[in-house]
Amino acid sequence: MQKYANILSAFKIDALNEMQLASIEANQQADNIILLSNTGSGKTLGFLLPVLELLDKNIPGTQALVIAPSRELAMQIEKVWKTMSTGYKVTCCYGGHLRETEENNLLEAPALIIGTPGRLGDHIRRENIKTEGIKTLVLDEFDKSLELGFQEEIEFIIESLPNLKKRILTSATETVEIPDFVGLQDPVKLNFLTEEKSEALAIQYVESEDKDKIDTLFRLICRLGNRSTIVFCNHREAVERTNGLLKDKGLTTVFYHGAMEQQERDAALCKFRNGTSNILVTTDLAARGLDIPNIRYIVHYHLPHTAETYTHRNGRTARMDASGTAILIIGPDEKMPAYVEEEATQITLEDNYELPEKPKWTTFFIGAGKKDKVNKVDIVGFLTNKGQLKKEDVGLIEVKDFFSFVAIRKSKAAHTLALIQKEKIKNKKVKIDVAK
Repeated sequence: MQKYANILSAFKIDALNEMQLASIEANQQADNIILLSNTGSGKTLGFLLPVLELLDKNIPGTQALVIAPSRELAMQIEKVWKTMSTGYKVTCCYGGHLRETEENNLLEAPALIIGTPGRLGDHIRRENIKTEGIKTLVLDEFDKSLELGFQEEIEFIIESLPNLKKRILTSATETVEIPDFVGLQDPVKLNFLTEEKSEALAIQYVESEDKDKIDTLFRLICRLGNRSTIVFCNHREAVERTNGLLKDKGLTTVFYHGAMEQQERDAALCKFRNGTSNILVTTDLAARGLDIPNIRYIVHYHLPHTAETYTHRNGRTARMDASGTAILIIGPDEKMPAYVEEEATQITLEDNYELPEKPKWTTFFIGAGKKDKVNKVDIVGFLTNKGQLKKEDVGLIEVKDFFSFVAIRKSKAAHTLALIQKEKIKNKKVKIDVAK
């Protein structure tokens, strides 16, 4: 695999894994591939390498399309492609992103387009995406994409690809019937799903005396301490209610669900990634496609409706040889779901716990990003020069198209903000504030 040496180096890995090698080989021999592999196993590289092999530098226009069920997953795939440094232009299209920006990016057709069904369908209808040259289609997490609600858009997109030759479908579960409109004929199925659960994943449960389990959740989080924790709820309304109640009790939390504006979603995830909050309250939207390292605990505040949901939620932790714990909160009228096949250890909670230590970071919003030619180096320079910060006082920086988020040591935040609020970045006056 010498030809992939630079790509392996970019990802700091020594060799491709068995699944990725099998995918490359199968894609060289067949036009229709179903790739089943566990969450966190490197599936994205497993389908992007075959896509790369199919691209031709001598052919102008768009040659390949990747459809993902959520904007976060689409952005994650784009990030992997850019890390690969292929030399091929890529554009990512998703709801919540300025359509005008995407339209400008599509004027000079990228070789690869990645996006969500609704936004891709919209661009195709507006003829912003020229479909004649697209010969390769990837449906990532197809089990989710093909759920009701996405079917119509996916069917429209596939019908709009007159010269489609290759189809690659990927998933971490094997539960869905593939509709005829996908056009999958005699597919080669690569099944790398492993039945055994990660040994690094411990399963625990705690019983709640009250039907409203919020007090149990609060005491549980206090017992777990200041560790990275995702709390899963089944509904958006429950996410906001649960987040609010935990905040009222003195915990530093952020919440995340599909009805939020894109900037709010970006801010919430950034605060969770950079340590401004160690508790993320969310729907199952966060069960897929989010690459957040070092998550220690998964709490099933609401029990998952299906085994697949349970598996995907748990897949957020115990990744890449790290250990993690999934904890189910069982209410008085609930029992342990049948799909929990592992031995679960009961946790007994005390009545009183001290609040965990508050996070040491806060997040600043800066109203400039990639489209303003602002990068991470610019932001570090600005904060050290104008904000009088040392480099160790600046944490994780995330630069989006039109804005950026940066973690600042909380003890320095107020003084720094006062120094920089009226200063310019790249000779431009921009909004700078504590991220909402």
